Amino acid sequence: MELRNCADGPLIVQSDLCVLADASHRLYDECRGSLSSFAELLKSPEYMHTYRITPISLWNAAALGFDANAVLRVLKKYSRYEVPDIVIYQVTYYISRYGKLTLRPYKDERYLELVSNDPYIIIEIAGNDGISKYIAQRKDEFSVLIKPNFRGELKRALINIHYPVKDIAGYEAGSPFSIPLRKTCRKGNDFILRDYQNEAVQSFYRSGAAEGGSGVVSLACGAGKTCVGIGAMSLVGAKTLIITSNTVAVRQWISELFDKTDISPEDIGEYSGEKKQIRPITVTTYQILMWHRGNDDHYPHFCVLTDSEWGLVIYDEVHLLPAPIFRVTAQIQAKRRLGLTATLIREDALEGDVFSLIGPKVYELSWKSLEKKGFIAKANCYEIRVKMNEAQRYDYAVAKKSLKHRFCAVNHEKINVIKKIIEAHPDEPALIIGQYIDQIKYVAETFNAPLITGATKPAEREALYKKFKLGEIAILVVSKVANFAIDLPDASCAIQISGAFGSRQEEAQRLGRVLRPKRDGREAHFYSIVTSDSIELDFSMHRQLFLTEQGYKYYILNGDEYIGRKLIEFNGDAATLNRVICI
Repeated sequence: MELRNCADGPLIVQSDLCVLADASHRLYDECRGSLSSFAELLKSPEYMHTYRITPISLWNAAALGFDANAVLRVLKKYSRYEVPDIVIYQVTYYISRYGKLTLRPYKDERYLELVSNDPYIIIEIAGNDGISKYIAQRKDEFSVLIKPNFRGELKRALINIHYPVKDIAGYEAGSPFSIPLRKTCRKGNDFILRDYQNEAVQSFYRSGAAEGGSGVVSLACGAGKTCVGIGAMSLVGAKTLIITSNTVAVRQWISELFDKTDISPEDIGEYSGEKKQIRPITVTTYQILMWHRGNDDHYPHFCVLTDSEWGLVIYDEVHLLPAPIFRVTAQIQAKRRLGLTATLIREDALEGDVFSLIGPKVYELSWKSLEKKGFIAKANCYEIRVKMNEAQRYDYAVAKKSLKHRFCAVNHEKINVIKKIIEAHPDEPALIIGQYIDQIKYVAETFNAPLITGATKPAEREALYKKFKLGEIAILVVSKVANFAIDLPDASCAIQISGAFGSRQEEAQRLGRVLRPKRDGREAHFYSIVTSDSIELDFSMHRQLFLTEQGYKYYILNGDEYIGRKLIEFNGDAATLNRVICI
């Protein structure tokens, strides 16, 4: 029996593929998880949130097992009004495009075969100038042959005309290398993959079949994505290259590999600015792979990535993939590829490149479901709005548009709010995170706290992080270098004083710095200090979209009231919020 629309549903489905969601509706929390599986949150004012259904969001849903009927069931079940026919058509159309073309092995190993059961699709792509250059020859009305080295570029070109390819052409095995997992970590605690980590590994590997072996796993910061990578390495059983965001993260990977596997330290290499070790397990950074002399286009370290011995390449923080790495990744499609990320959101809209060159999203688990199970800490998010004084308001009003964000982001009035936050969390390790070096230098001096920036040498960074973990440092001031892949398990208070414009993934990563479960069970607190009546406030609303989609709520506080009144404990419920700054 066909599902009918709910007369009092929380959703209003529009013909432009936008979905308005009544966030105050009793059924909103129930439908949000399903809606987020195939739609992206665009705006989240207090009561009515706006989602958009896109081709990429639908293709990722298809890769996770959703078909058009499943998507339409959600829309019809929760829609207040009848779902427009054009939406039904477009959802059905876009999802049907997934797998219209399949790339598979061919009996002559010099070629791969691109096939479709629709001969007109073959005619279409053979006549497309951007695609025909990758075709070696027309085999018959249902297939064409391509050279294996064009595998990535072909998929990239086809997704641009809305033909996401189902790639089952298989992978080179790579040089065998056993990676046994330990049952007891070298640090002494038991080690076994959690259920969801094992599900993620299996969703990627798929018993070694050609349907698996390339894709993205999306899990919250602190949920153990490194363990997922280690589990995948163990199943693949081959030499592995791991690419991550910075040298500190390289060494954290090496430490985790040594702790949780029986790999000999002599078989794990660091390929960074300081060391150039190529070993069966090699860990490197995006930065070193992108390094080149002057303005030439020669990247001398790309040979590490294209070495034919790797059986698996792991892209940690895959949403950071820079364009040069996209290009070379298009050339290594015969290698198994695993992307790890907390969020696939990219402000440059290159999610399609991640989809075609790394693979579709093969596993995802909502942040709130991990929080409910205790795998990440419960987090309370606050936005504290501070004003500009009269002189600042004048300077802001006459500033050039390109300078306005920096001007309000470094608002000196923020310093008193920082002091009050630290006063409210006297016994908790606090991270203060900012975008602008002169601003964070001043904050570090004000609080007599250590400072980490891009200029801080890796050894010094590691030493400071270690002291922070051990409780020898109460406050640590960091630039955007700490956005990614930094393990600070006991940090429970993060104070964001400036950021990269409206970056949703940066907001998520910064919250992630305090999401690892605390040994004493305390909750995490994430404060974002913004200047009211300014462009920074507009950017802040956009930054919060991904976390809002995950179910987090931002409590808005007035800076003057917050500074001037005595604080009491806030337990996260709306009733107590009204008393947070009222004493």
